[in-house]
Amino acid sequence: MADTGRLVERKLFAGPRVRRLRREQRLTQAAMAEALGISTSYLNLIERDQRPISAQILLQLVDVFDIDPRGLAGDEEARAQTQLHEVFSDPMFRDTPLSKAELKDLAAASPAAADAVARLYQEMLQSRASNALLVEQLEGSDASETQGAGMALDEVRDFIVAQNNYFPILDEEAETLHEAVMADYDEPYLALRARLEERHNVKTRIAPVEVMDNTLRRYDRHRQTIFLSELLDQPGRSFQLAYQLAYFEQIPNIENILVNSGMESEEVRTVARISLANYFAAAALMPYEAFLKTATANQYDITLLARRFGTSFEQVCHRLTTLQRPGARGIPFFLIRVDNAGNISKRFSAGGFHFARFGGTCPRWHVHDAFRIPGQINTQTVQMEDGTRYLSIARTVSRDNSGFGVPDNQFAIAMGCEIKHADKLIYARGTNPDNPTGDTPIGVNCRLCERRDCNQRATPSINRELRLDEHVRGLSPFDF
Repeated sequence: MADTGRLVERKLFAGPRVRRLRREQRLTQAAMAEALGISTSYLNLIERDQRPISAQILLQLVDVFDIDPRGLAGDEEARAQTQLHEVFSDPMFRDTPLSKAELKDLAAASPAAADAVARLYQEMLQSRASNALLVEQLEGSDASETQGAGMALDEVRDFIVAQNNYFPILDEEAETLHEAVMADYDEPYLALRARLEERHNVKTRIAPVEVMDNTLRRYDRHRQTIFLSELLDQPGRSFQLAYQLAYFEQIPNIENILVNSGMESEEVRTVARISLANYFAAAALMPYEAFLKTATANQYDITLLARRFGTSFEQVCHRLTTLQRPGARGIPFFLIRVDNAGNISKRFSAGGFHFARFGGTCPRWHVHDAFRIPGQINTQTVQMEDGTRYLSIARTVSRDNSGFGVPDNQFAIAMGCEIKHADKLIYARGTNPDNPTGDTPIGVNCRLCERRDCNQRATPSINRELRLDEHVRGLSPFDF
């Protein structure tokens, strides 16, 4: 109820979201008003944003319709608005510009429609890229065809976001497995190895790198053996065994999810199948109820959680983004993983944090600074252009590739949440969440950001007309 209290500290106008909820439930205004204990005329005023939602009505909405009260705060619409803003910032819409207010209205009316527009825009970009590739091939260039895989990844990411990164059947099955298998073992790897051998007659072998080459896990069906590379650390070995166990025991549940998703391409379904098996693996190692209880009691100390559950820093960070069980939700975290060239290989947005769908991140965000001191957790309070404030933490993670002389794979993980949740996090120590003067102003990325005073701007904003003056040089090389 703490989230409900915070929502009603300010006047909450959520008419379009209430109207959409009513239509999803296929209710008339009279029927919904009766369920909430208010008059039809009053509900009509709420839906037209002429009355705010009171605390009592908000509690009724949560109780009657089993919704997350944070959804009424507009997180989904904020994400949809960011997508629409990025799409309609394309130069091809220059003659038909839409204001921020119009984009906000569109997003509030239907976030699903905003997602559809974003997908259409992505298809157009892919079509452009395919046409360019075709031209290169006709000219004799030796370009590789990677567009299909990229589209599959994006479609699966959209599907996971639409499910709020939570799959209840997999979480429930993972908790059952954990209770049945892990209770008698201090080490998850030993428990999972025993389960595979006793239940499925599958052995596990640690193989030298010269045998595995660039492969970390390989299941040999004929020999009924899972081979794991010696390069994997213990959390990595546990995760790979849990992943393989998902294929032995959870394929029916995973296939049901895929059937209900409406995915048509086999390539997309394969990517989704891998993602869902990964989801189950993490849930088996970090079962929902025990993990959330430990996280809450220890102020979401990621290092301690990794030690407690025998997992890695990155595995814990990713698991924290999935705690969305109705009635037992964790903090809505966002997460991103980048390499030192700024390429994004993993992202999940919750709590309204704005990621660019078609580009990089803001250079002022400390995820890029994490590479300066590998392995150290650093914190930052940031403020987006719309005034929303977040507490963010960042740290590098690395994966050993081989022996001496071979560079490791190194990534930076950044995750965080809205500043209103900062008091629940151990990482808020030493910061002043109530004082925005210490925030770092950031944007989605340079292409979409309209801040004029940024000395790290790499490209001009495509939303504003570039102003050039041969006799004036400001902090930024681009003025508008």
